[in-house]
Amino acid sequence: MSALLEVRGLQKYFAVRGGLVRAVEDVSFELERGATLGLVGESGCGKTTTARCLVGLERPSAGSIRLAGTELGGLSGREWFPLRRRIQFVFQDPLAALDPRQRMGAAIAEPLAIHSRGKPAERRRRVLELLEAVGLSEAHAGRFAHELSGGQRQRVGIARALALEPEILVLDEPLSALDVSVQAQIVQLFAELGRRYSLAYLLISHDLALVRELCAEVAVMYLGRIVERGPCERVFAAPAHPYTCALRAAVPSADPRLERVAR
Repeated sequence: MSALLEVRGLQKYFAVRGGLVRAVEDVSFELERGATLGLVGESGCGKTTTARCLVGLERPSAGSIRLAGTELGGLSGREWFPLRRRIQFVFQDPLAALDPRQRMGAAIAEPLAIHSRGKPAERRRRVLELLEAVGLSEAHAGRFAHELSGGQRQRVGIARALALEPEILVLDEPLSALDVSVQAQIVQLFAELGRRYSLAYLLISHDLALVRELCAEVAVMYLGRIVERGPCERVFAAPAHPYTCALRAAVPSADPRLERVAR
């Protein structure tokens, strides 16, 4: 039985004056139904570009992306349309991802209207179900993005991504724009939603602690390539690649005595 998502030899180049920027050089991985995979690496290594290729926001330069056996790489917008409900994206900055002129209930209902899912009354009921699922109330449906906290905006973004009942959520640095005080709540929410809806997660992050908390497996990306992959516990306990060792060593310790030893 094939994986839900299969990526083989993915490449993405951007033309710039004087040549090409090789954002993604050679990326391959699989994601099974209900699995959780963290893609980690420093800024500029190609993580977000990889994620944007997976959901059709960027067209790959080469390689293969297959969703439940369907090749995505060469699809037109019209051909992509029915597949978008199966793989959804949660953006890094929830404020930038939401229309400032749109109330949150309408933002969550919009994917349902675009994909002709249900009648208006059914969509309203679905919006309320989704708000409850992400820990918000009916009152939040009538608010604008600027009237919500960062954590509430991210919950709206998650509810909107769940509206079409996707099989995969691609999370692009979903906590980086949030205060530390609300990050733990969103982590717990992701864990609960994954169990409730049997979601597969691809988590893009530079936060090794977050990946360890949410993901069963981790893939380490360096200069556009995956250089190491395996169960989180094994990779973080005994990294095999020098870059993974460097990432782990860069994580600050809460124990000042350990910092002094490291120096």
